[in-house]
Amino acid sequence: MSAQLPRAFRWFWAGETASGFGSWITILTLQVIVVDYLHAGTVGLGWMNAARWLPYLLLGLVLGALVDRVRRRPVMIASDLVRALLLCAIPVLWYLDLLNLSSLLLLAAVLGTATLINDSASQAFVPRLIPTRSLQSAHARIDGTNAVAETAGPAIGGVLLAVVAAPFAVLVNVGTFLFSAVVVSLIQVEEPSRLRADESAQPNLRREIGAGLKWVYSTPSLRDLAVWTHVWFAAQAILAAVTADYFLNDIGIDAFWFGIVMAGSGIGGMIGALSSRAAGERLGNGRAVILAHVCSASGVLVLLVATVMTGSVPVLFVGVFLHGFGIGLSNSHEMAYRQSITPDGLQARTNTTMRSTNRAVVVIVSPLAGILAAATSSELALIIAAGIFTLAAVGLWFSPFRTVRIDT
Repeated sequence: MSAQLPRAFRWFWAGETASGFGSWITILTLQVIVVDYLHAGTVGLGWMNAARWLPYLLLGLVLGALVDRVRRRPVMIASDLVRALLLCAIPVLWYLDLLNLSSLLLLAAVLGTATLINDSASQAFVPRLIPTRSLQSAHARIDGTNAVAETAGPAIGGVLLAVVAAPFAVLVNVGTFLFSAVVVSLIQVEEPSRLRADESAQPNLRREIGAGLKWVYSTPSLRDLAVWTHVWFAAQAILAAVTADYFLNDIGIDAFWFGIVMAGSGIGGMIGALSSRAAGERLGNGRAVILAHVCSASGVLVLLVATVMTGSVPVLFVGVFLHGFGIGLSNSHEMAYRQSITPDGLQARTNTTMRSTNRAVVVIVSPLAGILAAATSSELALIIAAGIFTLAAVGLWFSPFRTVRIDT
């Protein structure tokens, strides 16, 4: 399939896959550090998840507008290099016995800022490499290889954590960020120096942010997708806050099996991405996204079954697989729809407007979910997550987005 894609996109694709692979190792590693090294439990996991996404809440709208003003490729290269440097601090702090929850949260927040900048530029970069009619296929390919990374990353991360101290496992991600910076630098694509939609007006950050907000929340089907995606992220925030502690402490699996179980999400994501084109053609893009959210709700319910099963690892794997399948199935349709209807000069603002609100939900919900799970149980938090995933599916079903279908 890659032979049919432009050379510039293939370089971009390679960089995204490599950095995604390393990032999944880092995500797994940070969770293990919080639970096993710092003994911070669900409360620590909730704050860690909030710290990762706090920059989207505080800076997302501003940075999205600024990225829309400049060329995107240099921004991607610089932010990859910054992320590599930041991750090097984790083993250094650990070696100096300075690694605690506060320092880890600070690093996660700064790393999240660099990731926000990179995401803003890279998502807005894709429509400059691929014609509109091929956006869904392109995103499905990105999702598919990212799902492979999501599968291999936790699995390899679990093996790494069995033989090396967790803080050193993040060095793999350092290498993948450097690789991504190199391959993106090889992309040959001409970009205008300024990308604002209205070149006749003087730069005005407040007006540009307002234009992004207006576009997202006044375009009917895009507004429906945005609102119910925000709801979906509330459930995702609960999962991120409680699953690691639920798996490692409540169910009692070790770090190796934790990596294997989490790899189920990547396998599910890969199969979901490979199925996404056929699902879109058969059901329409809107209904494919709705089906994906039903799969996520079902996966969380399966996770709850592990509490009454003696062989819990296969059950956990199936639950994580179903949720990953839902993500892989939905993402390319959501991204293709957003990018197909959005003018080039609004691409970064559209992405960061939606992502900023999504992450604002995570920042608020994750700590609350961690506190709730600590005060009651992880099982109750998972039941609430399943209900919210279901609500997102029902909300989209009764909205105009249900009938969205992109011509390919």
